[in-house]
Amino acid sequence: MAGCRGSLCCCCRWCCCCGERETRTPEELTILGETQEEDDEILPRKDYESLDYDRCINDPYLEVLETMDNKKGRRYEAVKWMVVFGIGVCTGLVGLFVDFFVRLFTQLKFGVVQTSVEECSQKGCLALSLLELLGFNLTFVFFASLLVLIEPVAAGSGIPEIKCYLNGVKVPGIVRLRTLLCKVFGVLFSVAGGLFVGKEGPMIHSGAVVGAGLPQFQSISLRKIQFNFPYFRSDRDKRDFVSAGAAAGVAAAFGAPIGGTLFSLEEGSSFWNQGLTWKVLFCSMSATFTLNFFRSGIQFGSWGSFQLPGLLNFGEFKCSDSDKKCHLWTAMDLGFFVVMGVIGGLLGATFNCLNKRLAKYRMRNVHPKPKLVRVLESLLVSLVTTVVVFVASMVLGECRQISSSSQIGNDSSQLQATSEDVNSSIKTFFCPNETYNDMATLFFNPQESAILQLFHQDGTFSPITLALFFVLYFLLACWTYGISVPSGLFVPSLLCGAAFGRLVANVLKSYIGLGHIYSGTFALIGAAAFLGGVVRMTISLTVILIESTNEITYGLPIMITLMVAKWTGDFFSKGIYDIHVGLRGVPLLEWETEVEMDKLRASDVMEPNLTYVYPHTRIQSLVSILRTTVHHAFPVVTENRGNEKEFMKGNQLISNNIKFKKSSILTRAGEQRRRSQSMKSYPSSELRNMCDEHVTSEDPAEKEDLLQQMLERRYTPYPNLYPDQSPSEDWTMEERFRPLTFHGLILRSQLVTLLVRGVCYSESQSSASQPRLSYAEMAEDYPRYPDIHDLDLTLLNPRMIVDVTPYMNPSPFTVSPNTHVSQVFNLFRTMGLRHLPVVNAVGEIVGIITRHNLTYEFLQARLRQHYQTI
Repeated sequence: MAGCRGSLCCCCRWCCCCGERETRTPEELTILGETQEEDDEILPRKDYESLDYDRCINDPYLEVLETMDNKKGRRYEAVKWMVVFGIGVCTGLVGLFVDFFVRLFTQLKFGVVQTSVEECSQKGCLALSLLELLGFNLTFVFFASLLVLIEPVAAGSGIPEIKCYLNGVKVPGIVRLRTLLCKVFGVLFSVAGGLFVGKEGPMIHSGAVVGAGLPQFQSISLRKIQFNFPYFRSDRDKRDFVSAGAAAGVAAAFGAPIGGTLFSLEEGSSFWNQGLTWKVLFCSMSATFTLNFFRSGIQFGSWGSFQLPGLLNFGEFKCSDSDKKCHLWTAMDLGFFVVMGVIGGLLGATFNCLNKRLAKYRMRNVHPKPKLVRVLESLLVSLVTTVVVFVASMVLGECRQISSSSQIGNDSSQLQATSEDVNSSIKTFFCPNETYNDMATLFFNPQESAILQLFHQDGTFSPITLALFFVLYFLLACWTYGISVPSGLFVPSLLCGAAFGRLVANVLKSYIGLGHIYSGTFALIGAAAFLGGVVRMTISLTVILIESTNEITYGLPIMITLMVAKWTGDFFSKGIYDIHVGLRGVPLLEWETEVEMDKLRASDVMEPNLTYVYPHTRIQSLVSILRTTVHHAFPVVTENRGNEKEFMKGNQLISNNIKFKKSSILTRAGEQRRRSQSMKSYPSSELRNMCDEHVTSEDPAEKEDLLQQMLERRYTPYPNLYPDQSPSEDWTMEERFRPLTFHGLILRSQLVTLLVRGVCYSESQSSASQPRLSYAEMAEDYPRYPDIHDLDLTLLNPRMIVDVTPYMNPSPFTVSPNTHVSQVFNLFRTMGLRHLPVVNAVGEIVGIITRHNLTYEFLQARLRQHYQTI
């Protein structure tokens, strides 16, 4: 159900590549719920759950509300602020740990290999130096791959998965402690192993895991870590903390707390409010300054100086004092920036298309095979990358003159530190004095040092060197992203784009004669253009780059470049993270629907075939429903019968259900009667007499409410069935889809909890004798509720009855069947819903809408059916 159906070559919003159709296995078709597809797009899978962001206002929750007052509310809010601060501090410490050991391993590796190269350049034993570099890189990458085998979710950057989580999709294992440990240690080895990956993307994932786990004060992986902490036992609180943790990860990676807040808002969270904004910003600030404090103290020995705000430092952009014609950028440069944005969008779309093809190839040919094949693929990528880096550094580089201006000090301590970093990373392999090897300077350094070289090196890089470096890095980075190691994409994209921007600056300076150009600015704009073309972020990425450069004057050119790159790339394909979300089949909801989708109504997209429960249901029925379905919520309904009085005399179970329906349906007469009763406390005897007349004029035994009379006139009596009987194959359509009065929703986890804890009563007893569970008892097993298949059925009496009404949500969001799809979509997404019942004008449930009914592919299929029926 993609927009390119029936075409072997698609160049639309999904992909810009041509290729053969791919076939799905029967197992995949079963998961997808489809029989056959004509295109090569992977449909959203139906086995992903949604998060319960909407509160369940049931009796246990109301009991908690009754005990709440302003003092307890302020205490709860204070605890939340303290937890948010702890998330920021812990995320900063995780970033410090990663940075310290990556720096340690990288310095060890390059120190040993560089010494060997310098010695072997005279003795002719460079092959030995290559073997040493291969030994380091292959060992590190092997460890990184092993960690991913332990926890497969730790592979990649983790941003697509966190984006899905913030969008409301529960991705299994994505925020577990084991995932965090494998991610942190894995990214250490993958970055130190010389792969073209970054540690900034995994930092975002790590911060999200910290945000999800720290407020729980317990761990599934380490069961001994458990404290009696009664707060934040819901998906609603958890997702808010994940938003804060993801923002803290961005802030720690780039030293950009405001950019981190905007990232969490732009890329993920569908529900947002002002209070959450403040907490997320506070968390981001805490992470930034925690990392800054410790990094500045460890590297410079000046504790409290705050000189290194993030893991990736762009340095200070400033023209040389000796060059009076130099400007960071001028109005005339904006035209070049727009062109660079277009080229960056095209390059990004090409990168995404190639990577998508590689990912599909891995899904078909690598992932189904034994796990060792994934390790071998990672080692192969590491082997090729190491050989290319070594050979290119030794053979393809040119000797360039070291600029004298780079050796001159500066009054700015930050600029002086940047200049020292640039000069210390210059490589002089096979070059005479006062010259440096430009290719080795880019390839034979950590990626952050190479970015600083392109941003701040006053010496020139050969255009041939820059072009070769860009092509090699582009291809290897595209091949690397997606292998079974923790890997980020921000730094490789920045470095690749910086080489492109520096190449443009060299061409404009050397061949067109524009002497006023500042090469560092063009390198920065090139980095922004390529990164924007790959990830398609706009607002947050603009602010992140401005905060990383600490130069507000770059705001306009960066914003224009990112917008143009996004528009250009969107014409051909999606962003890289959206592509990988689609490949996983995650039912992600976009910000809004397309205009033509408003031709559909809620009745067109809802699921009318319902599995429901009654207010009072036997245990055998609940077990049967839970074991034979995979639904995560069930409408609580009662049937509309014409001969209810006869049923009430014959069966206690049916009598309880009918009594509940009569007591729960609100009528105008009943509401007036209730208000009249409450008004008797007034002193006016005239008013009291009037109320008495209204009450005595109606005989409760004979009176039937207006709604019931309407239903009796409209519908004929239905078969005399018990609520625990299953549908018969001989039923007519009217018998199968008989009218059901909607009373609320109850979750699968709640039903299983009731069964596990023995909440039931016998038919000879009143429902009031059923044990009552508190809110804490209902949420005790969160987030790993027991499974119905693990339940010991011998401990249950199948004839016992469960009264689910105290635990259901009696007031969920509902929509009318005539509601337009855009309204349904906005309500579902902005309120973070999991299920949306469709209720008609007389209170009958006619269908239910879930996330899968609002995905782009599903709506497109329904729209095609709509056109066919016109």
